[in-house]
Amino acid sequence: MTSMSIATTAAGSGFEGQVNGVTHRVHASAPAAVDDSDNTTATITNTAANGAADTTEELQRAFRRKYRHVEAVHSVSQPTCLSHDATEAPSFLGFRNLMVIVLVAGNLRLVIENIQKYGVLICIRCHDFRKTDVQLGLALYVLIPCHLLLAYLIELVAAAHALQSRGRTKKRDGTSSPTEDQLKRFQRTWKMIWVAHAINVTIALVFTTYVVYYYIHHPLIGTLTEVHAIIVWLKTASYAFTNRDLRHAYLHPVKGELDALPEIYRSCPYPNNITIGNLVYFWWAPTLVYQPVYPRTDTIRWGFVLKRLGEVVCLGAFIWFASAQYATPVLQNSLDKIASLDYPSILERLLKLSTISLVIWLAGFFALFQSFLNALAEVTKFGDRAFYDAWWNSEGLGMYWRTWNKPVYQFFRRHVYYPMRSRGWSRRTASGTVFLVSAVLHELLVGVPTHNLIGVAFLGMFLQLPLIYLTLPFERMKSANGKLLGNTIFWVSFTILGQPFAALMYFYAWQAKYGSVSRAAVVQPRPPTCPPC
Repeated sequence: MTSMSIATTAAGSGFEGQVNGVTHRVHASAPAAVDDSDNTTATITNTAANGAADTTEELQRAFRRKYRHVEAVHSVSQPTCLSHDATEAPSFLGFRNLMVIVLVAGNLRLVIENIQKYGVLICIRCHDFRKTDVQLGLALYVLIPCHLLLAYLIELVAAAHALQSRGRTKKRDGTSSPTEDQLKRFQRTWKMIWVAHAINVTIALVFTTYVVYYYIHHPLIGTLTEVHAIIVWLKTASYAFTNRDLRHAYLHPVKGELDALPEIYRSCPYPNNITIGNLVYFWWAPTLVYQPVYPRTDTIRWGFVLKRLGEVVCLGAFIWFASAQYATPVLQNSLDKIASLDYPSILERLLKLSTISLVIWLAGFFALFQSFLNALAEVTKFGDRAFYDAWWNSEGLGMYWRTWNKPVYQFFRRHVYYPMRSRGWSRRTASGTVFLVSAVLHELLVGVPTHNLIGVAFLGMFLQLPLIYLTLPFERMKSANGKLLGNTIFWVSFTILGQPFAALMYFYAWQAKYGSVSRAAVVQPRPPTCPPC
């Protein structure tokens, strides 16, 4: 707009509008606009004429469009988004995507380099799946749940005895605590029930462990069988302990105790829960903690189930490929370094193995806890699907063990830690007992299928306790630096000092004892090819 047109517009008749304390007189019949300034002037004129409540904001926007070079860019005091003074924590979604891309690209390069060096190592027929291994694995898969059936029969007898005792009791309203004689009778009965359950679950675990260790050669079949036995062992223990307390509350309730039972239990009070259908559901439910009733969903989303099972298949294939193509050569090339105690080379092998072992572990975690357990929960209509929390943000090892595998954590908290604390044991003693039992189970889970009870898994688990107390101060820190340091210590100990070292030790022990599980016992690199003349 020329200076003449501006002067003409200002001198014409019209009204005055005030924006940001500046009075502008605008002609009501301005000529046709030749640029955006005339449009802005018309906007200010129309807005001021309307007299709406939001005219100030609209006038400010119109003013900024007209006077583009006077915008107040720096109007408030504010810190940088990565500063500790920031009022809101920034999102690191982009960095997460970058890390995933870098991780995928880096490992893809290593896999391509590995294929160029060794060729394709994937071979289904090369694996030594012996016929007896498959037969024994299937037989044990059928026999192991029979011990749950025996636990049901034991509880059925105990429930019948409780019904008879309840019928002979005069006071049924819970107006008083059990007498000393009633308490002694209950304890005698519980000791017999406990001995029966203990013999039952011990036979299940010991017999399976014996067969796997001495008669099942392939570690994959042995691991699946041992995992099944440990799961049934834990479920049976939870079934026995829970029914023990329910039976005591049923026989000798103090006034108000029955009303204090969890609300969800009221739809199936003891002993109505002692049925074969109730036990079968507990066997298949994705939990290790027994309850008479669980939160349930209304329908089964079969599309959801198929997606989760598809993830299990795809991730399982990826784990197999990564293990056979990349992890196996790294482990094979580490054997001579371990035999000669070449510590720098062993450290280099550990660092190289840490990357692929972490990728395999993450894939296995997602396949089990996110895909398989969600599919199983959907089929069984199991409602509580908090199988893990955000363990990757753990500020210490204690938080990690509380969040990454919640079914196991909930079992030990409910049936080991809290009962010991209620009986007067200290926190450290109760925690030490939890990690001791867990360490024994880890050694059975790893050492028995590989036929090498060398104690690495036991020590790796049991020594977590002092590491938890070392990182506990970081969990309690309120500063971001303390939490960051605790999370860093967790990841370093987890990715370098934990799984890779254990995998290396058990692989070395297996190779020293049996050689390769595959018929292709030695992985040799390809000879270098001569360049064309």
